[in-house]
Amino acid sequence: MRRFGLSALGRDRPGIVAAVSGVLLDHHTNIEDSQMAILRGRFSMMLIVAAPDETDEASLQSDLQAMATKEGLDALWLEEVPPESGEEPTATHLLSVYGVDHPGIVHAVSATLAEAGVTITDLTTKLVAEYRSQPLYAMALEIALGPEHDAGELQAQLSDIAAAEHVDLTLRALEQDTL
Repeated sequence: MRRFGLSALGRDRPGIVAAVSGVLLDHHTNIEDSQMAILRGRFSMMLIVAAPDETDEASLQSDLQAMATKEGLDALWLEEVPPESGEEPTATHLLSVYGVDHPGIVHAVSATLAEAGVTITDLTTKLVAEYRSQPLYAMALEIALGPEHDAGELQAQLSDIAAAEHVDLTLRALEQDTL
């Protein structure tokens, strides 16, 4: 099996997922992992798809581009991704950040996590409301702490960032689902 990364972006409207998945089905691909969202009226998707070894990448790309034009998508990207190496990190903690919106919040938090060697497995941000005529910013991160990490020490480092960025920050352990 070959695997491809596929991303698409365009004005949101009904039918985009059906159009993309229809082209993928025509090429006998299987959607393995996906994340899709509407961001300020723009539909965005990221997919990892598995395709048979004999898949004609040029034909797949051409059919996806034709669909993107027909559907009015702004951007579409397809690229073969190398085989997976190693295990994917499992989220162990949820980090919530709230405060008045300003540039630098995402960078401050993510740089602190990177410096500590912590992997971000999911990150979502949103302007959620107004507070005293200013936009209120919310960020939720799922992060993977390894056995070498101390949650209390990380909390202390993040508390320094919270004070510097004037945001509220909460770190809590996630319950692990068993399937």
